[in-house]
Amino acid sequence: QFPFGRRLPCDIYWHGVSFHDSNIFSGQVNKFPGMTEAVRKITLSRAMRTMRDLFPLEYNFYPRSWILPEELPLFVAEVRTMKDSNPSWKPTFIVKPDGGCQGDGIYLIKDPSDIRLTGSIQSRPAVVQEYICKPLLVDKLKFDIRLYVLLKSLEPLEIYIAKDGLSRFCTEPYQEPTLKNLHQVFMHLTNYSLNIHSGNFIHSASANTGSKRTFSSILCRLSSRGADVKKLWSDIISLVIKTIIALTPELKVYYQSDIPAGKPGPTCFQILGFDILLMKDLKPVLLEVNANPSMRIEHEQELSPGVFENVPSPVDEKVKVAVIRDTLRLMDPQKKKRKDTHCILFLRDSLLRAVSAFCIIWSMKDKQHKHHSLKLS
Repeated sequence: QFPFGRRLPCDIYWHGVSFHDSNIFSGQVNKFPGMTEAVRKITLSRAMRTMRDLFPLEYNFYPRSWILPEELPLFVAEVRTMKDSNPSWKPTFIVKPDGGCQGDGIYLIKDPSDIRLTGSIQSRPAVVQEYICKPLLVDKLKFDIRLYVLLKSLEPLEIYIAKDGLSRFCTEPYQEPTLKNLHQVFMHLTNYSLNIHSGNFIHSASANTGSKRTFSSILCRLSSRGADVKKLWSDIISLVIKTIIALTPELKVYYQSDIPAGKPGPTCFQILGFDILLMKDLKPVLLEVNANPSMRIEHEQELSPGVFENVPSPVDEKVKVAVIRDTLRLMDPQKKKRKDTHCILFLRDSLLRAVSAFCIIWSMKDKQHKHHSLKLS
């Protein structure tokens, strides 16, 4: 660490929040320029909508979304139209502040008129999405999956996904949303930072118990019930690839602005946190992408009022140490090819199909360019 500034060049630079050092002329940086902006809720929703308009069958894994306040009239009109065409439809929506994190400011509504039209919605834009009312439950609890994805490079496009992730549970038994339970965050919101304050939160002593478990333990449980775990993994891989493809055009603009081609500069890589919800039929749904997923491997425990200590978290340690270790091995400039990492490289043919789709989209977005291509190594 260089608390008072860096003096010597390094092979790998590990920035805490975002790419911010314009004086790096070589080596590798663990952040992409513009990534934090590209995965914000509004930006991500716009990118996914563009792709869904072009490829509706390929991009049906992201909830239908509207941007507030600019699309509030559109949201009201579309919901009214859908209700008129299907009077039995009783939707629930979730409102998420654009720059919010750790569940801050999120709330559920049953009707567009329930949106909190205060001054904050103007100064703090948000996204409103269809709420997934029929999630897969384990022990009667709703949960989501945090998967760690390494974007190793944009050119060539190279993506890795960790074999294991975290399953983060709500702390109250799930019930479908009603006007009476919309406010019960411990039932509807899977955010760890919210549920840890619940009296029902259980710190995990093993991989398959407690309020935070390994994803592999959930897969084992599903497999024992006869679920097609291989198809589930394939669907998740497809979701990750297509999401990265949707983000790539904007990331390229930021990258070329900060690190122009032909000038000395670093190369970039980044670990992303994908938050995914499984529906009752095991279809994965993308909730959001986190540019700065927490890599803490301990939690705070209150010994006495106001006195805390850090206690190791076996589940976090098992998953996150492997992610950091394999990322450093993959990025090690002295060892370009190692066979002992524990990550899964996406199937080449899947990536080729994804890049082909990207090239089509890129050319449609900018018809002035006559030819676009991406190299695969």
